[in-house]
Amino acid sequence: MIRLYCATGNPGKLREFRIAAAGAPVAIELVPGFRDLPPAVEDGATFEENAIRKALHYSRHVGGLLFADDSGLEVDALGGAPGVHSARFAGPQATDEANNRLLIGELRGLPGGGFPFPARFVCRIALVEGDRLAGVYSGKVEGLILETARGQGGFGYDPLFFYPPFGCTFGEAGAARKFEVSHRGQALRAMLASLP
Repeated sequence: MIRLYCATGNPGKLREFRIAAAGAPVAIELVPGFRDLPPAVEDGATFEENAIRKALHYSRHVGGLLFADDSGLEVDALGGAPGVHSARFAGPQATDEANNRLLIGELRGLPGGGFPFPARFVCRIALVEGDRLAGVYSGKVEGLILETARGQGGFGYDPLFFYPPFGCTFGEAGAARKFEVSHRGQALRAMLASLP
């Protein structure tokens, strides 16, 4: 059994990572005392830069393999926004509800367009051991942003993200079903496949 430390303050992400790893010979554990550690500075211009920064920052506090992800939503009509600012789109302490409200407001204000809007979820996972970068793994899933939230599941923008092959939003899909196709699921499975 391989122990993998996960550097995230997002309980939804940790839950999804554990669901995806079920059946794999790994144990995913939160970095001990994560909430008491100084936060990593996420000032990278890309998801990959931020994932690497986070992984290297938190790896000083554990012995062994650690991974961190940076992920978010890219909406074509907004030039790829919210992008790396997805979690704090509506401000540094933004809630999912506030981010979703701002996203809908921004899209409603666009001339000549209408819902639904093409978008994608993107994820990069950085795996490190100590100060050595072992790999970066990617995932992406295409969908549409709806004007009205649907479903109580998931987190973040999931209730607005309609996935055509499912015929529903990620907020309506169950966690395990979502993770079969999600950006985070793709990246995590690629990372797990790389382990010895």
